Amino acid sequence: MNSNLSVHPAQQAGINSLKNVRARNKSGWLDLFAEDAVVQDPVGVSPLDPAGLGHQGKAAIGRFWDMVIAPGDIEMRVRESYPSGEECANVVTLVNRMPGGVEIGTDCVIVYRVNAAGKIVSLKAYWEFAKIAAQLEAALGNRGERQ
Repeated sequence: MNSNLSVHPAQQAGINSLKNVRARNKSGWLDLFAEDAVVQDPVGVSPLDPAGLGHQGKAAIGRFWDMVIAPGDIEMRVRESYPSGEECANVVTLVNRMPGGVEIGTDCVIVYRVNAAGKIVSLKAYWEFAKIAAQLEAALGNRGERQ
């Protein structure tokens, strides 16, 4: 990328989010968010968000990190990035290597929205929970068959 061009603030927030996830830096990741931010990952009702309203505020977002991000080794590759307005939509390939050698992956779209200070006010990840659940069930079932 040409160093003379500035990176869109929401695009930069997405870059910083990925860097902190890769580095397993919870406090650095949480610092990217506004106090009243909302994380919907995935968007809609799922076992990760039974009400489908998202994880609201830094305390809830921190619990989301502990439940979803911390247990695994997440690798994300941004294939395409579309900044516009206060948002940036990233097309991402994600692989999560979890304890015990279980690996799950999906393609998804992650939309970051930032405020005037460049803090994330909304993170929305669009992916199919059922697809990941099926991968996890198959991986765990295969492990049971090998024992």
